[in-house]
Amino acid sequence: MKEAVMLDAPTAPAIAHPSTLADLADTLEQSLSCSREVIDLVVTTFAAGGHLLLEDVPGVGKTTLARAMGRAIDGESHRIQFTPDLLPSDLTGVSIYSQDTRDFEFHPGPLFANIVIADEINRANPKTQSAMLEAMNESQISVDGVTHALPDPYFVIATQNPIELEGTYPLPEAQLDRFMSCASFGYPSAQAEAAMLTSADWSRPLDRVRRVCTGPETVAIRATVRGVTLAGPVADYLVAIIRATRAREGIRYGASPRASLHLAAMARARAFINGRDFVLPDDVQSLAVPVLAHRLVLDDAGFGASSLDRARGIIADIVSATPVPRA
Repeated sequence: MKEAVMLDAPTAPAIAHPSTLADLADTLEQSLSCSREVIDLVVTTFAAGGHLLLEDVPGVGKTTLARAMGRAIDGESHRIQFTPDLLPSDLTGVSIYSQDTRDFEFHPGPLFANIVIADEINRANPKTQSAMLEAMNESQISVDGVTHALPDPYFVIATQNPIELEGTYPLPEAQLDRFMSCASFGYPSAQAEAAMLTSADWSRPLDRVRRVCTGPETVAIRATVRGVTLAGPVADYLVAIIRATRAREGIRYGASPRASLHLAAMARARAFINGRDFVLPDDVQSLAVPVLAHRLVLDDAGFGASSLDRARGIIADIVSATPVPRA
């Protein structure tokens, strides 16, 4: 008589719920002193499958936010402190000859994580900065002619300070274009700062972060976001905003076609978070500034926060002047 073979029960596929992202934003808000608007942008960028650039003064919680994200999605997070002497292999990893196997073995670098914190990315030299391009755009890296896939989900949060610019290397336009959105924390409100000082665990804000979702759940969320409908009139409206940046006086280089794709992805993510399966013009309007401003190359823009502030003002003017399609 044959023995009965016990088969493992099939694993139920992860289901995407908008409430998961709302819970994620709530959890981050409990451990951070930044505005809810910034937190919502971070969560939207993550759901859209993009990468985030945080530009602000030191000490406002940029790195804490990135670490909190890693803990909330139950993923592995690596922090990289960028310095002028950092080499590309310090990010990607290296192949080392093994005496035991008599062959080269690949030792992955810190880019192999679900959440990568690129701290003060503008302090690294351009050669090292370029090592991030393939990772951010293709979710893979190539070492010694061999391509290695990066974990899924993959989310890069890069920070740079708009002050102390001596000895730094401004990010080239090609790399800025890889970041789906850019945000500035700003200083916390007086109420939030006072609450931070009186909190019993003020020195351990990550202790308040709980796990909200798992890797398969975030993959399912991103797949569902990609399926949100973007109707023709809304797509035309989005393109009209993009094209206006290319014809505006005072802008040397406007937004790229990649910017169009990123704005559409962010609009789909916002629609999903709000419980819709279709994009509204409001979604495009609310996200145009954080998605487009950091990509613009202005005439006589200078460096630092003033340039980004000018670009944000220009995008806001363009959005206000662009006719909104009627339903």
